[in-house]
Amino acid sequence: MKRSRLPLIALAVTGALALTACAGDTSDAEDTTVEADTEMVEFEEGTTMADLSEAGTITIGTKFDQPLFGLNGLDGPEGFDVEMGKIIAANLGIDEENIEWVEAVSANREPFIENGEVDIVIATYTINDSRKEVVSFAGPYYMAGQSILVLADNDDITSEEDLVGQPVCSVTGSTPAEMLTEIGAEPVLTDTYTNCLEPLRNGAVVAVSTDNVILAGLAAQNEGEFKVVGEPFTDEPYGIGLALDDTEFRMWINDVLEASYADGSYEAAWDATAGTVLPFIDPPAVDRY
Repeated sequence: MKRSRLPLIALAVTGALALTACAGDTSDAEDTTVEADTEMVEFEEGTTMADLSEAGTITIGTKFDQPLFGLNGLDGPEGFDVEMGKIIAANLGIDEENIEWVEAVSANREPFIENGEVDIVIATYTINDSRKEVVSFAGPYYMAGQSILVLADNDDITSEEDLVGQPVCSVTGSTPAEMLTEIGAEPVLTDTYTNCLEPLRNGAVVAVSTDNVILAGLAAQNEGEFKVVGEPFTDEPYGIGLALDDTEFRMWINDVLEASYADGSYEAAWDATAGTVLPFIDPPAVDRY
């Protein structure tokens, strides 16, 4: 892998962001488009990076129902995870219109990677040891924490201790669902977090529990109905999933992440998406295991 090329590629991405930022001075909407410069991208033959760059396309799995991080909008997927995917594609010399987005719910993230249905998964995807047995992770690029969503008028639940023995909605295949069992709650599982909202409205469950940033997005999308309560009670390091043992690709994505932290494209992506609701926090150090 020719890592010496990365600073040039990152510079191209920075330039693209600077141009779009200037354009934004004449518009109320912030344009965070990251454009690729295919002439500057060179990779060692036989690497995943070379294969994707030569193909000119990449398939990325992401959530389609996670406000702020991955939501399927009128113009296609949008959110912080989506913007991170665009940054990675741009560093491969792939324009964002050549990204194929695939919905990756929690339960199918590992199978999609293992079966080659996607090249990477960026989907509020917590890194843990059991998952690292079947897929690899670049990152982490964000540190979330499990929290609790309740009805706006519910003052009885203020922490995870109040969930013991109570029905709480989460999703199949998620780390929050496992934690609910550990703390003594009664998990009620579905495939997407938006499917938890109606049971919460009608009293079938007392709360929804998952990562704080996901819950914040759901609350913001349904203003006045719900609130996030308590302090986060787990650490959820979000990573970018890829094929097991593709070490060169993993290290290269880590290079891209670190470059995005340094050149401002990471913070720009945050500000345009999740940053409309949540404060910016410095990204965690990547784990080059």
